[in-house]
Amino acid sequence: MTKSGPDELHHYAAKGSLLEAPDGACLFRPGDEGRAFLIVTSGAVRVEQTNSAGRTIVLYRVEAGDSCVLTTTSLLSRKPYAGYGYAEGDVSAIAISAAQFRQLLATDARFQELVFRSFADRVGELTDVIDELLEHRTDLRLARWLAERDTAPISTTQQALAQELGTAREVVSRSLKLFEKRGWISHSRGTITVHDAPGLRAYGSQAGL
Repeated sequence: MTKSGPDELHHYAAKGSLLEAPDGACLFRPGDEGRAFLIVTSGAVRVEQTNSAGRTIVLYRVEAGDSCVLTTTSLLSRKPYAGYGYAEGDVSAIAISAAQFRQLLATDARFQELVFRSFADRVGELTDVIDELLEHRTDLRLARWLAERDTAPISTTQQALAQELGTAREVVSRSLKLFEKRGWISHSRGTITVHDAPGLRAYGSQAGL
């Protein structure tokens, strides 16, 4: 995703106030009103959605220099949030009030470009998430996900992986057992180590069924 440059962040820092949140804090949830446009300067915000059956999927992460499409949508439509946002690590962000956001959007061409460039990039990412969900072979998606993170042991749980991929924990468990049997990974409680990223990548490149 295209990120804001340091000069852009410095310029708009004077337009807002500093917001800080500790790791794990819930920054917004469904039903909350959009009160400020946030530009993350450090840490990350994990944006999730949960369906009526209680299944959660990670939509995207807002990292340093990014802004959140759900926040932008809430501010533009004046409708409440439809998802959750959680701090990953200690988060610092520039918070531009809703009134100031609308004024800048109406008068500042550079701010307009920043907002809508980020919005367009995020819509593209959400389209990719939808495409992934329509491909029912969770094992293929998990193989690709693991192959992209083969540089060090991965600290995660089966439940966290299920939320990341929008599936059930049992499906993740079966796939991990298959990958371990083939020697591609080793798996212990809370940790996955990738031993054969090319093997995972080749497996994940199959056409979904």
